[in-house]
Amino acid sequence: MNEELDEVLASARLADLGIELPAVPAPVAAYLPAVVSAGQVFTAGQLPFVDGVLADAGKVGAEVTPEQAVGLARTAALNAVAAAASVVGGVDGIRRVVKLVVYVASAPTFSGQPAVANGASELLGQVFGPRGSHARSAVGVAVLPLDSPVEVELVVEANAASF
Repeated sequence: MNEELDEVLASARLADLGIELPAVPAPVAAYLPAVVSAGQVFTAGQLPFVDGVLADAGKVGAEVTPEQAVGLARTAALNAVAAAASVVGGVDGIRRVVKLVVYVASAPTFSGQPAVANGASELLGQVFGPRGSHARSAVGVAVLPLDSPVEVELVVEANAASF
């Protein structure tokens, strides 16, 4: 993969996909949605909020199906992209995705966390092309804030001119 050859802007990819970057969800506690440090952006955990409302609640493998969770991971990832973009002058200020962490609130017998995380990973690939390839962790947890089924964190590299 040669990321230097990928000249397509993320904003153009979003437009082609018919996706609008959402407003950055307001923090639900005392933190910032994203922070720039040493040329990288670290997002706080982002939940699958849609228009300020949690899209679903419960444990994956119990109240929430794995298929629903994939979509929720995609929504949370889009919120994380919006948070990162908000501190680097827009989505085109993101040079590449470095690391994705997806937390999945899981029923005791659910072990499909990697498949749920694919919802977030695939969105990043669609938006950033080869620059969306990333290291990833998919972690099953007992509970997440507000009983959210998923939470997503991103680390992205910012374009030097963006900060």
